[in-house]
Amino acid sequence: MTEPSGADGSFTFTFDGVPVRGVPGQAIGAALLVAGIRSVRRTPGGSERGMFCGMGVCFDCIVLVDRSTVRSCVTSASPGLVVSRLDGGAHADR
Repeated sequence: MTEPSGADGSFTFTFDGVPVRGVPGQAIGAALLVAGIRSVRRTPGGSERGMFCGMGVCFDCIVLVDRSTVRSCVTSASPGLVVSRLDGGAHADR
């Protein structure tokens, strides 16, 4: 589903193929947390990472969107967005 579906304008996007509900103005990371998804990437050593600072400073919450790494805490969710987990060693575009 790529069009707003709820009376509140809610929509869905996917994270690793799993549908996630978002609302207008919500960051990807916030939508993932609301959906119960706390880990968005793994370090080269296998440690899981997710939201830490929540304001775009630490880069722990980077995810892959359209072949680019973005900070999920400061990137807006949008209908039909395809978001993927990063596994080991990826760096955010700065």
